[in-house]
Amino acid sequence: MEQNTNWSQSIPFKEQIKVVKRIFSFGAPFKSRFFMGIFFGVLLAITNVILPRILQTFMDDYLATQTATTRIIAFFALAYFGVTLIKIIVWYLNLYLFNLASEKTIENIRNKIFSKLHTLGMRFYDQTPAGSIVTRVTNDTETIKEFWEVFLTVLQGVFGVVASFVAMAFLNLKITLWIMLFIPALLVVVWYYQKYSSTIYRSMREKLSVLNTKLAESISGMSIIQQFRQEKRLQKDFEKTNSSYFDSRYAMVKANALLLGPIINLLDTLALVVVLSFFGYDALNGAVGVGVIYAFTSYVRNFFNPMVRMMDSLSIFQDGIVSSSRVLKVLDNQELTPQQAADSHAKVKEGKIEFKNVSFSYDGKKKVLNNITFTAHPGETVALVGHTGSGKSSIINVMMRFYEFFEGEILIDGISIKKYPIEELRSKMGLVLQDSFLFYGTIKDNIRLKNPAISDRQIEAAAQFVQADTFIEQLPDQYDSKVIERGASYSSGQKQLISFASTIVTDPKILILDEATANIDTETEALIQEGLIRMRQGRTTLAIAHRLSTIRDADMILVLDHGEIIERGTHDELVEKNGVYHEMYRLQNSGLVD
Repeated sequence: MEQNTNWSQSIPFKEQIKVVKRIFSFGAPFKSRFFMGIFFGVLLAITNVILPRILQTFMDDYLATQTATTRIIAFFALAYFGVTLIKIIVWYLNLYLFNLASEKTIENIRNKIFSKLHTLGMRFYDQTPAGSIVTRVTNDTETIKEFWEVFLTVLQGVFGVVASFVAMAFLNLKITLWIMLFIPALLVVVWYYQKYSSTIYRSMREKLSVLNTKLAESISGMSIIQQFRQEKRLQKDFEKTNSSYFDSRYAMVKANALLLGPIINLLDTLALVVVLSFFGYDALNGAVGVGVIYAFTSYVRNFFNPMVRMMDSLSIFQDGIVSSSRVLKVLDNQELTPQQAADSHAKVKEGKIEFKNVSFSYDGKKKVLNNITFTAHPGETVALVGHTGSGKSSIINVMMRFYEFFEGEILIDGISIKKYPIEELRSKMGLVLQDSFLFYGTIKDNIRLKNPAISDRQIEAAAQFVQADTFIEQLPDQYDSKVIERGASYSSGQKQLISFASTIVTDPKILILDEATANIDTETEALIQEGLIRMRQGRTTLAIAHRLSTIRDADMILVLDHGEIIERGTHDELVEKNGVYHEMYRLQNSGLVD
């Protein structure tokens, strides 16, 4: 049996009110358009009341008394046509202005959530599936757009109901008060539907996120799926998830089919029965104007029809509440990137790195770094080696300020890393990852990374510096050559050389290499190694090394195990110790590894 999660619980009414208020706040910059749309909504309700009165006056005062002339008929025809034309114009302006403001609001929300995602720390992305994040930015914001349409429907409905009530009361107050007796029954239906449907919609949204997550994982991992022949297993898994999503949507369909239009139409029919009964009784005692009956029944229809639309929109309302709360949950997330000191104005000048008793934990419980202490002087290369899980990447993560550390100090040029503006750190620290990521566009775009301050000449100079020009200039379009998604049309070595160029083009003081040669083919390894040697010259470098042969010339090598430095020294010093490093080096050079 499927477990109930927080998302499958009903949303309390007070929480729904808070969500609506917050969503309204995103529309504040466009309130003038909203108010103009509402104003034309009021005019629309008034025109809907005037039209039946025109026909009622014509039928009772002229047709029933047989005093209608050609001139009178033409007058009423033109009056009805004129008001109808006004109604069309007013209706258009009502829809146009309100929907334009709604679209602007959704654009505002989508921009804010996308900006927020760039401020969230890596821990958020560690804990949140990519498919779920995509759902928040796309599906949920699209649902909020429909959510705004609900408010338009409700406003039109409220104006229509009030206008119809006033018109009915003017014609016959007693019958109007009888019609009002149906309102409590309607409110009970609304209350029950709102309570029941919020549970369904929460469950439905949660299952859609799971569906998108599985889809995103399958697409990104398609090569692995096919390599290990997992197509049938993943197909069954997807079908199970899809079936669960279908069940939640089926529950929604059943609820909507029973509790929306049919119930309102039943109440509408009963109200017409009451109206006709009263007018029928009055007709036994005297004449009743046909126009009055026509106008009154029209107003009854105008009274209940907006309620049908409002009830129909309740399904979208509940869906919108759930989607809004999911978007707001991201916007309220406090798992932010590590924050720098408010008065941070320091500049990186030399690039001296000091770790002083730094300890770090991803979950706040189990330490992955324990009392890490070392110094990398300007221009020196410090290499980090160790088995998987030893803490190498964690040192890079805290150094790059991807994660916050709470014990010890990290200093650059004798100043706490927390006292530098993040922009200063990012501009003076160059990172090359094991798996290079290329964006869709051109080679030039990927080296420049949208930095307008970098010229084409600098791009070419950076490529030449890391020897990426050896293959780029052989391409038909050279630096304007297309890069498809993730750079799939280039080899691992070529992608890494482009990544080197994008790092070196900013001329960083500190270079961080996260196993930059681990996935390189042997054909381009020599080229990569020469590029790395050039990049390290005159720069303080932290390098995670998988192939120990690549860091033999490092000024200091740190051997890590379970988050602690167990050996340190140069390559020759560590080999002489006959310790862990010596054993790792012996295995690699004996042909067992590499």
